[in-house]
Amino acid sequence: MKKVWRFIVYVCVFVLLVGGTGAIGFMNTMQEAMSVYDKPVPASLQSIQAPAYDSKKPTVAVILANEVTEVFDFLVPYEMFSMTDSYNVFAAAPDKNIKSLTGGLDVAPHYTFDELDKLTGKGPDIIVIPFMPILDEAKYKPVRDWIRKHSGKETTLLSICNGAENLADTGLLNGKSAATHWGDIGRLEKKYTEITWKRDLRYVPDGNIVSSAGLTSGIDATLYVISRQMGEPVAKKVAKEMNYPSYDFVEHPQMEPFAAGLSDIVYVLNNAFQWNKKKNGVLLYDGADELMLSSAFDTYGASGTTTTLTISSKRGPIVTRHGLNLIARYQIADAPKLDKMIFVGPDVKTRAAGDIRNWNENGGKAEQLYLHSDASERFAMEPAFEDLAKQEDIQTAKFAAKRLEYRATSQLKLEGAPFSYEAFGIPIGVGLLSLFLVYLADRRFVRRKTVSA
Repeated sequence: MKKVWRFIVYVCVFVLLVGGTGAIGFMNTMQEAMSVYDKPVPASLQSIQAPAYDSKKPTVAVILANEVTEVFDFLVPYEMFSMTDSYNVFAAAPDKNIKSLTGGLDVAPHYTFDELDKLTGKGPDIIVIPFMPILDEAKYKPVRDWIRKHSGKETTLLSICNGAENLADTGLLNGKSAATHWGDIGRLEKKYTEITWKRDLRYVPDGNIVSSAGLTSGIDATLYVISRQMGEPVAKKVAKEMNYPSYDFVEHPQMEPFAAGLSDIVYVLNNAFQWNKKKNGVLLYDGADELMLSSAFDTYGASGTTTTLTISSKRGPIVTRHGLNLIARYQIADAPKLDKMIFVGPDVKTRAAGDIRNWNENGGKAEQLYLHSDASERFAMEPAFEDLAKQEDIQTAKFAAKRLEYRATSQLKLEGAPFSYEAFGIPIGVGLLSLFLVYLADRRFVRRKTVSA
């Protein structure tokens, strides 16, 4: 009987120490990923400008939450609608404070909700709803109220990835069908039982609502909306300019659903036990492409292995290709020590020549990666997956593609370690150390006492 109790104690100590250290690491990683800036635009940065408004064009509002918004869900639909030249596209938020995207990219909204309603006289024609974690009810409430305010048939509501949860939270999906990210659908099926959740569709149109499955499925949903409103040639043109390889899903959204599996343990372990996370800088420069930026933040930053930091040459707003105002958290002169400096975009060497020269003369000595310079004909996420495999390991890169629901994986050339020795080695080491310590305690206090007796 004593052996049984001794075995139970050994197991409990092992689980508590490994699980406890892992839980702390996981929570710290998640907290870092949800890093929120949310400060008023400094007086020195008041030159925030919005794209020109044309009353003859329909208006698209892409929502920014008061706390944090998923970076891919926000940036990519914003760019795609802008690429058509057929819409007014604006970043809208409850107030004008700087808002944060996952991975640490900060955006100054073009308009508040009230300002946009006043500008258009009726509100937007399309509202894009990215995933916005509901962390503080008081801060989130204006988002829910504004979506409900514009829920009439004249407005298209487009949810991206787990933005479906934000839409479900409004009650507007009750009695309808919807899609969402494969990793969340089981939880949402239990939480929102009046909604028919579709696991095998990239996007689901139902009335004036279109919901997409995970991340890159939002590309299909956005192209679907564009094709319905502006014609299929316009949608195909956008897909071609993006080098998007999966347009067939726009016409035939059926897919083989992903599900959580043992191979996904790499994601949990990376978040829990990658204690020595890399620090990658991402240069923000005027004219940067939104999708290209997303490829850096939503591949490295969301892998659990890397902290992504925004760096620029100036303290003023950085204006992207389609008019977003980004605010860098660091300037080149005060950038922290980095493992890697990432330059996005196939034409970054010419478009940001001055910024790169400034970095080389005044910045750190980090490895430099021109992520898209030799990949102008490829979809922007692909070089990021491949570099992540080299930086970390192949399993981490494979899960990154799965998390993004990227299906054209046959085009990827993944080279690197087979798995993360650090992420697997640390819990094994902690576990062995815990067993050794409990063994010493057992010999010192329990067995000696038994022998003495």
